Amino acid sequence: MLSREDNELMTCIGPGTPAGALLRRYWQPIAAATELTDEKPIMTLRILGEDLVLYKGTDGSYGLVAEQCAHRFASLSYGRVEGNCIRCPYHGWKYDAEGHCVEMPAEPNVTAFADKVVQTAYPVRHLGGMLFAYMGPAPAPALPKWDVLAWRHGRRWIRKFAVLNCNWLQCMENSVDPSHLYWLHGSSAHLAKVMDHYDEQHDFITFDYGIMKRRTTAAAKPGGRPMIDQHPLLFPNILRHVATAKGSRARRHNLQCRIPVDDTHTQIYIVNFQPDSAVVTAPDAEVPMEHFNFRDDTGRFRMDQVPAQDAMAWETQGAVMDRTRERLGAADRGIVTYRRLLKQQIELVQAGGTPLGVVAAEAEKPIIELEVINERIGLERPEKVRGAA
Repeated sequence: MLSREDNELMTCIGPGTPAGALLRRYWQPIAAATELTDEKPIMTLRILGEDLVLYKGTDGSYGLVAEQCAHRFASLSYGRVEGNCIRCPYHGWKYDAEGHCVEMPAEPNVTAFADKVVQTAYPVRHLGGMLFAYMGPAPAPALPKWDVLAWRHGRRWIRKFAVLNCNWLQCMENSVDPSHLYWLHGSSAHLAKVMDHYDEQHDFITFDYGIMKRRTTAAAKPGGRPMIDQHPLLFPNILRHVATAKGSRARRHNLQCRIPVDDTHTQIYIVNFQPDSAVVTAPDAEVPMEHFNFRDDTGRFRMDQVPAQDAMAWETQGAVMDRTRERLGAADRGIVTYRRLLKQQIELVQAGGTPLGVVAAEAEKPIIELEVINERIGLERPEKVRGAA
């Protein structure tokens, strides 16, 4: 159970909020690169409570600026791209990717006036088929090159989910709530195939990048050995996971990115990587993207699908879950661990500190390979993909 004050502290993520300030210290995945094309180089986004326009320049660069033009507030989403700039459709003011106004066609003294105009703008980088934005104070830190994004030998693709009608924290607490797998996902998940009753132990270890979850499943037969499933929550809002493809033994590693749209909506992208020595996918390559809807044509959740089962649980908790009324038990240790870490990191940023996992740009690593194990699917030691990064 949380106090109302702590619930608001952790769930409100708009500009000027403590949790919003924390989340802005991390590079946030905001779109798949393939969502921008030569024919449609501009898209609107709402990220962390801010209305923005993402565009791809004719030179191949990317820009992310406030949607409303600083002049008369017309939407830049109806503008046009010129080089690495975007031009407003109303009076032709043109902005570069850093938010500088570089042209004001109707003004006689452009330089003096333009120097006073700054459009909100954020840096964007392309990695693993995704576009990442940094919305915090300068200088921008290193962009973490998680293994799923930086591995080369294999196939990478992205799945974009319908926007969830709930707060981001409900999705992330699910990531450290492993006991739900047996009950919510049942026969849809590989766990049910090796257990005829619920019998697990869970550990949650804080490490350099977040919380490592370790599930120990009792032996399926007398005299057998327990099975380990270990994967991390990458603080603050990504889950690293591995599973097998349905009807196949091929392993699919993935990053599940839960991006706060605003206080009551969340956008999820999953980046998948399937190792294959015969295939090369460069970290800077554009990759295919597919869409997933949680609901069927009648509006009901598709309860035969694991992502929709999770979405049902998250959305039915409410737009922003009222944690003042919950009743936590011993099985909820992971949730408590995450909340304590989240509050600690919020307070650290408020005090002027650097949050967990954030390092200076000059310390950027070529790849961060994570200690992911799932003995139930045959992954008994962390995978090392040849030719990484």
